[in-house]
Amino acid sequence: MFLKYARGHQPATTKIEDTPVPAHRRPGQHDGVVPRTSPSPGRTGRPPATSRAQILAAARDLIDRDGWEKLTVRKLAAEIGVGTTTLYHHVRDKDDLLLLLLNEYVDQIPRPELPGPPRDRIIAAAAAMHDILASWPWAAEILTADGFVGLLGESALWLVEAIVAGAIDAGCTPVQAVDVFRSLWYYTVGEVLVRANTARRRDGDGDGDGDGERPWRDVDFSRFDASRLPRMAALGDQWPTLAARDIYPQGLRAFVDGLLAQARSEAP
Repeated sequence: MFLKYARGHQPATTKIEDTPVPAHRRPGQHDGVVPRTSPSPGRTGRPPATSRAQILAAARDLIDRDGWEKLTVRKLAAEIGVGTTTLYHHVRDKDDLLLLLLNEYVDQIPRPELPGPPRDRIIAAAAAMHDILASWPWAAEILTADGFVGLLGESALWLVEAIVAGAIDAGCTPVQAVDVFRSLWYYTVGEVLVRANTARRRDGDGDGDGDGERPWRDVDFSRFDASRLPRMAALGDQWPTLAARDIYPQGLRAFVDGLLAQARSEAP
């Protein structure tokens, strides 16, 4: 697979103190229905039909139950009671299925009204992007490839447009505006994935494969040698508490201000 993938529920809300912050389904082969395999061998007549909405709902249930990594078209077909070959009328493969889920999810989220000033608009759009990913962390894993923009539908690209347009309105060249978006994207996705994995380890929600993962509470931060790592040793066991704080909002503001200032300093 060329992509990495992984459902949340309602989007979380990132608090931006000095900036107003707001909290697609890619078309497949057709929008018809797929005949379902009859659950009874002795049943006659036309089998009931399965809609795309039912297929996506079943896929979401499987992801919630087993994780996105274990989702397969064959397993999904068995879950619905549809032949695997028949299911391919709606989805080409697992990658296509996951993108359909992501686009549908984003398409259901209301678009907030963004503030007017370019700097504030960029911050608000990035915060909204963070909230969407934080509520469905597996989506962040889906989009860990630079070519993801070309895979999404228009309903999922409005935040990209808002950040690029805001950067251009703030004085960036189009090339610099793309750089601003990519920098904010890496920062946001990284923060979401680190938080999601930290929560999973802390709550003991690993996959049970004995990979030796240890939560923060099991790490001895007092072990640092003060002669070699004086600052780290001084912090000691404060580190888990400090690391658990949500500093995304202030980091986002500082990052945007720095990126825009750098772009302006490079202007001819």
